[in-house]
Amino acid sequence: MQPLSWIQICGYDALWPDRGSVTSLPDGAEAAVFRTFEGFVRAVGNLDPATGAPVLSRGIIGDRRGRLVVISPMRKQAFDLETGECVDDPELSIPVYPVRVVDGTVELGMAA
Repeated sequence: MQPLSWIQICGYDALWPDRGSVTSLPDGAEAAVFRTFEGFVRAVGNLDPATGAPVLSRGIIGDRRGRLVVISPMRKQAFDLETGECVDDPELSIPVYPVRVVDGTVELGMAA
């Protein structure tokens, strides 16, 4: 496993439960960052792979077949927030980023 470089994204309290936020990454990509009502933080790529639109941060958080998912606002596919797999179409997936909370700050891990 490659070592990670951790970048600060935002304060934990700046994330509203079950609402997405978007952040730009050093490589030019965007990440959609979510905080659940249970207090977990997850980050995935913001691009909807079916349409190429940067919209997943505006998706709805929910449960699909026992999996925590974000549902794309475009074509309504559900993407697993743990694995990035599309629950509805195995041909589609999104990147998943490791996240942690350190002293109230959300950090996202990227390959060093």
